[in-house]
Amino acid sequence: MQRSDDENERIEAGRVREARLVEMVFPEQTNHYGTLFGGQALALMDKAAFVAASRYARRTVVTASSERVDFHVPIRQGQLVELIARVVATGRTSITVEVEVFAEDLLTGDRQLGTRGRFVLVALDAHGNPTAVPRLPDEQGSPGAES
Repeated sequence: MQRSDDENERIEAGRVREARLVEMVFPEQTNHYGTLFGGQALALMDKAAFVAASRYARRTVVTASSERVDFHVPIRQGQLVELIARVVATGRTSITVEVEVFAEDLLTGDRQLGTRGRFVLVALDAHGNPTAVPRLPDEQGSPGAES
């Protein structure tokens, strides 16, 4: 389908389930070994989870928990990190997002999984109260989390 430059598109809630972010690892983000601080990795992962959940729900979301984060290999200064955040489950007001962080050598293209984790975000209404989110299509009619 051809679109002209002046056409607008609206992406409705429940349609976008994935977000990708690419960042460069700079010296101020690393420890004395020249590898990415774990806290920096968590901040980037939370950011990616926030973007994915916000786009999915089209609501204000806040992080409620990080369920599990595993660090597989160190991510070095000068590498690119690609964060892939996917909505994997929904509750009544919650969205679970899995985030993978891949370390990529900018010059060679070599890439490997550095970190993986799950984050739970809760959607809020205009008064700051939890509010309903769209169900995932594969969860329709199945029992889900009550949060």
